[in-house]
Amino acid sequence: MSRRIIGLTGGIATGKSTVSRFLADTYHIPIIDADLLARDAVTIGSPLLTQICLRYGDSILLPDGTLNRKKLGEIIFSQPNEKTWLENQIHPYVRHQIQSILDETNEPMIMIVIPLLFEAKMTDLVTEIWVVYCSYNEQIKRLVERDRITPAQAIIRIQNQWPIEEKIALADVILENSSTPEQLFKQIELHFSRI
Repeated sequence: MSRRIIGLTGGIATGKSTVSRFLADTYHIPIIDADLLARDAVTIGSPLLTQICLRYGDSILLPDGTLNRKKLGEIIFSQPNEKTWLENQIHPYVRHQIQSILDETNEPMIMIVIPLLFEAKMTDLVTEIWVVYCSYNEQIKRLVERDRITPAQAIIRIQNQWPIEEKIALADVILENSSTPEQLFKQIELHFSRI
């Protein structure tokens, strides 16, 4: 049996973490989280954090020396060139880490949660693509509540990703998440019952 490497993506705040937690808890599928790897890339003392400080100054740090993610977010979501610069630093690191994990494990099925799977051109790392999405209004609402930002800020962040319709068009599995978690879990279970 060939190895299955599922790439889970979708829009920001559409339910990727909910899907991956359910699969880990219910089916014991190992999860690689690209966002966690990206956080590792900017820990205190890391070369990338040093580069970020050189570019934006030490005011980009919190008093404890960690990255002020909110401040960095304000910069990159208002200045496309800065977003591109930052992604060019982080994406190669994340890709390398994912590849290393895949090389070190022989699990028959792994899920990689990659919010920017298409944008970062990492589709070659996976054997199938799952997209989770919700309605646009629900996405804004969830993002405002989760990140404590304004609706206008949420819209900017959503617009900084590929349109969800384009992701859906390239998906092998589509999960609709505008209703309850239970409805989402039923869709996942239905898919797994066909495997």
